Amino acid sequence: MRNWLLPENIQDILPPEAQRVEYLRARLLELFRVHGYLFVMPPMLEYVESLLTGTGEDLDLRTFKLVDQISGRMMGLRADITPQVARIDAHLLNRVGVARLSYCGSVLHTRARGQDSTREPVQIGAEIYGHAGIESDLEIQTLLFKALSACGRNDARIDIGHVAVFRSLCRHGKVEADLERRLLAALVSKDIPEVTELSASLDGRVGEALRLLPKLYGAHGVLADAKRYLPDLPEIHAALTDLERLTDGASYDVSIDLADLRGYRYHSGVVFSAYVPGRASAVALGGRYDEVGKAFGRARPATGFSMDLMDFASGVGGIQVRRGILSPLVDDGELRNLVDRLRAEGEIVIAELPGHEQANNELGCDRTLVLDSGVWHVRAIQ
Repeated sequence: MRNWLLPENIQDILPPEAQRVEYLRARLLELFRVHGYLFVMPPMLEYVESLLTGTGEDLDLRTFKLVDQISGRMMGLRADITPQVARIDAHLLNRVGVARLSYCGSVLHTRARGQDSTREPVQIGAEIYGHAGIESDLEIQTLLFKALSACGRNDARIDIGHVAVFRSLCRHGKVEADLERRLLAALVSKDIPEVTELSASLDGRVGEALRLLPKLYGAHGVLADAKRYLPDLPEIHAALTDLERLTDGASYDVSIDLADLRGYRYHSGVVFSAYVPGRASAVALGGRYDEVGKAFGRARPATGFSMDLMDFASGVGGIQVRRGILSPLVDDGELRNLVDRLRAEGEIVIAELPGHEQANNELGCDRTLVLDSGVWHVRAIQ
């Protein structure tokens, strides 16, 4: 057996890709910092009861589990950081007012989401706790757009929906749990024939509305169609009003998608997904999840977003990884001072170790330090 092989969908991240990921990580965390989001670092491992609180069956299946040798309790390797941040807000910070938190770290999945996906994504995100109004939803979506722009993708589009529309229709139509689950899967996959077949036995108005949801996708005008054709239920009216306020307040490209129900068991209100040209799947997901804190004994309204930094970095062009400066290994005070100054300015300066001159091209340097008339200078390597 080749002991250097890694498990399926687990890989080392090599330079320069690792440098690209780190560049984006630092840039995004600094963006979050200047917007008032405090950085937290939850542990990779904790008891499963805490990790899976309020998250539904999907996260349970994606979580690696093991027995703690000290307590004998079941522990899990986190598959999502958001429940951990909710725990921190509920039991460690104990703020009365608004808390803005950010995070970045590896998560582990039992199975990869796709054939080319990793089972160890790097999840980065930002969340607002303690505010239930549409203003915090707008702030978090605007922050997401700024984050994508900071990474060179100012061509992003954000699709927004609201889980209350589907939830209200199922409640009003007395849809049984199994049928609700099947309808949900069909709507998420935009399988209109399946939605049509599953809703055929439901009350006429509810069935019609469910069949209409996959078609309620597009620009702001979709909301007018939704108000016209969906049942006049209080929950639906409130949801459409929220979406209208979000689209009116957005300074970026927004689309409506009333069949976007990913994380339906987890989210409690507005949901959104970010897309960029050339990528078929969403590069970031988010929404409101007011129910998560309740399981920790302290219900706090919350909204936020997260993205897989490694997956996103692979599709971001235009990031030039800075190359280095080769320095001869000479005992010279002026040279040492120059090297220290260059490094303080952010330059990569690599000392040339003796005996490896023939492999200097492996160091990634495009400049070198040369002594000319008693003064050290930076020169381009031809």
